[in-house]
This record gives sequence, structure tokens and C-alpha cells, in this order.
Amino acid sequence: MTITTTPLEIDTALVDLGDALRAGGYRFTTTTPATHERVNRRPGNARARNTRDVFGWSRPFGPGVLPERIVELMDLAGVLDRDGDVWRSRVRFSCYDGEIFVHSAFPTTAPDAVFFGPDTYRMADAAIAEIESRDRPVRRAVDIGCGTGAGAIAVAKRAPGGEILAVDINPVALHFARLNALLAGTPHVRVCDSDLLDAVDGDFDLIVTNPPFMIDPAGRAYRDGGPHGHELSLAIACTAVDRLAVGGTLVLFSGIAIVEGRDLFHDAAAERLAGTGLTWTYREVDPDVYGEELDGPAYAHAERIALVLLTVTRV
Repeated sequence: MTITTTPLEIDTALVDLGDALRAGGYRFTTTTPATHERVNRRPGNARARNTRDVFGWSRPFGPGVLPERIVELMDLAGVLDRDGDVWRSRVRFSCYDGEIFVHSAFPTTAPDAVFFGPDTYRMADAAIAEIESRDRPVRRAVDIGCGTGAGAIAVAKRAPGGEILAVDINPVALHFARLNALLAGTPHVRVCDSDLLDAVDGDFDLIVTNPPFMIDPAGRAYRDGGPHGHELSLAIACTAVDRLAVGGTLVLFSGIAIVEGRDLFHDAAAERLAGTGLTWTYREVDPDVYGEELDGPAYAHAERIALVLLTVTRV
């Protein structure tokens, strides 16, 4: 079925779809791609049986699985692919912090795919913890490489009077971030096309980011962190610390390849921050993640991949 609609009607339908799923009790926590594949390979999981299977597990389905109103909204939003009796959703919906977020369907193989997963939850949790520990309000904040906008929205909910920016270079991410801000009822999230902070001015009380950090031979923007995985994280850190207001904090959540016991991102960040007068902390959040990546040639030099949290404050 092909329906001619305007961009505004498409966006409205996608927001209405998210609202309808939430009103129907939809809940889904998005896993890593490896877990996603394992669960979908189990007997009986080849085809979707309900909304979670369709919009969470990205399983194919057919007529009669979804309520007709949901199918109608998918058609209006242009996110329903039909091939005979094999239908698929082009988007997924994930839940976090009482909100619902639209993002790319699995598998996220396209160069402009927008991913939402475990690291999104971890980064947003770290941003929330920073806000709750502050002794002054957040007047201005930015989420660099915002993806779905989850970080910016989590901050905006706790800084209702603040100016909250969500920046990215991926048009699809910017589109999803705008829709997710509407779904969350956070109209003070301003979505901007910006390479790091190049297109926005001024200083910030809070900068949050979860940069791409994998060594990705395919060079996908949402995933590739550079030749060693940490180059983009370092570039963001170097840019961000120069834009912190007095009392402002950078919260950077990333993944790092550990090579013969060395954390090259930590060493580079320590060198950059030395003598700046900024206070900073650095810790491993999880010492061993994404172990399946170690089987590939891109990580043949690494002994493990760790998740790390860097916080930098201008006192």
C-alpha cells in the first residue's frame, strides 16, 4: 500500500505510533546486537507474534499480528515494508526512563543507522547521576552525537528551565531526536546539525556524550570511533572541555580497546588535561564487553574491550 503524505503527516503518524504503543503497555529494553541475534535464532522466534516482537525484536510478521490502527499508522509513517505476507517494520521502539524512543530497525547495517542499546542506558544513567549530584541548576546543556536524543531528553526532564541542545551530523539521527523529544514532551530540546560543537556557540553547564567507539572496517558513522576506536572520543573530549562554563561538567561514556594492559584513551586524555586546572575522574564501568568483537581482525591486537566513564569539571 502506497499513501502520499506530507513530511509533517509522516512525523505526526510516527509520533502517534509511539504514543499508541505506549498507551497499549508496550515495554522493550534493547539488547546488544549479539544478544539480539542469539534470541532471534531460538526455535519459534523466526516470526513475530506481538508488538514487542515487531517493534523490539524486529521480526517479520504478517496480517493479523498487529491491531489495524497500528498498521494504519505504520503505513502513514512510511515504516511498513510488505513483501507478500512477509512484513517488516523499518523502525524499532525502546523504552527508558518512562519514555519511548524510535530508532533504526535491526540489523543496524546502514551507514546512517541510529542505534539505541545498552550503552545508551548507561550514558543516560551517568548524565542523570551527574545532574542529581550537582549543587547548582543546569541552565545550558548539550548532548554531542545525540543519536536518538536519549541523553538530551534525560537531561531536559531534570532541567525544565534549561536550554538543552542535541547535536549530530547524521540527518536520520536528528530526525529521530526531534520525534523523540516530542514523544517525551520536552519541547526545550533543540536539535541541531553540528559536527561536534562547530555549529553551536557559548559555554555549557553540562556536556554529555556517548561517542561511537568501535573499530569498524565498514566505517559506519554510528559505530566507528577511528583506527583504534578511541580517536573520536578524544576529539570530543578535547573540544568539550574548552566549552565548559565555570562549574560545568563533561560526562563522556565510551568503550576502549585494552592492549597489553594499556588504556590508550586514558593516557591521551590525561596528557590533554594535564596542567589545565580542570578536575577529572576516570573509571572502568565494565572491564569486559563485546567479547565477540575479539574474534575479528579489527581487534586482533586487543585483549579486551572495556566501558569507561570520563568526567571533567571546570571548578
